[in-house]
Amino acid sequence: MAEIQLRNLSKRWGSFVGVQNFDLTIGNEEFLVLLGPSGCGKTTTMRMIAGLEDITEGEIIIDGKVVNDLEPKDRDVAMVFQSYGLYPHMNVYENIRFPLKVRKVDPATHDERVRRASAMVELDEFLHRKPAELSGGQRQRVALARAIVREPNVFLMDEPLSNLDAKLRVSTRAQIKNLSHELKVTTVYVTHDQIEAMTLADRVVVMSKGIVQQVGTPTDIYDMPANTFVASFIGSPAMNLVDGTLSGGTFTAKDIEISGLTGPDGPVTLGFRAEDASVSDGPAQVNANVYSMELLGDATMVTIRAGGAMLSVKAHKEYRSEIGDAVSYSVPSEICHLFDATSGERIGD
Repeated sequence: MAEIQLRNLSKRWGSFVGVQNFDLTIGNEEFLVLLGPSGCGKTTTMRMIAGLEDITEGEIIIDGKVVNDLEPKDRDVAMVFQSYGLYPHMNVYENIRFPLKVRKVDPATHDERVRRASAMVELDEFLHRKPAELSGGQRQRVALARAIVREPNVFLMDEPLSNLDAKLRVSTRAQIKNLSHELKVTTVYVTHDQIEAMTLADRVVVMSKGIVQQVGTPTDIYDMPANTFVASFIGSPAMNLVDGTLSGGTFTAKDIEISGLTGPDGPVTLGFRAEDASVSDGPAQVNANVYSMELLGDATMVTIRAGGAMLSVKAHKEYRSEIGDAVSYSVPSEICHLFDATSGERIGD
């Protein structure tokens, strides 16, 4: 297996910066997720690791060896693409076997390795089929098996679930999680889906405009976002954020007053998560009218407009109200986060 060191990695096209000073060590057998919106630099970072994109500055070290000048085939990495990349004229068995033939692996070992990889992704009964005869989820599992059969030092996965419907994403995500546990191979996984990141990763790298915003465990990033970008990107729904003023430990904005906070006086952005606050029977820290109400099955999402922002709270599943009804939110100070109003950076621990 392999440790990956990315040392001050940068990629530029003329004046456009795709990735800037990416510096990180990915541990042996670690499952690292690169997370961010389209154009943030996550796929470019992965392509540089794979050797599919030239590096402008910096070094990539895999298993103690600088690989900047090595061809992709010589880096001992296996990629799983969003588009599957299967050969339509080959059946599943031959698609999985193909990397072994290209790398001139002893043919006597092919059948055992193909069938072992196939069993891991539950494809044994489909080995005779062509890709056109498979569902999207089955094709993605063929792509996974083709990477597994290589037995590489590093797996690189570029949004492998984005072409699947919601139900298949859930089941295939569970399969990838289980495979990661079984194979124990260093994995770099690219996605824009924060649920994938939270459920799969040992650590998450949140990126925006080519710059790393925060690196940490899913719990760290969820509980202690480094700035308002991370706070607004992680969570479903995203963290509620509202601009206001802090004075003597009390935050105020239109229809909002929350005391017991710690931070410098002046303009700040206050954040709290929908599941940490609650709907109150009487006047509380936030008082406004219902803007919308959504039944989620396990909860009821109640949204108001206060302080110039849309703020949502999860109530119990039996809660009901009408649009326009007066409603109050209980927002204890200990569940609140404060961010600098100008830079967006987190204030305090």
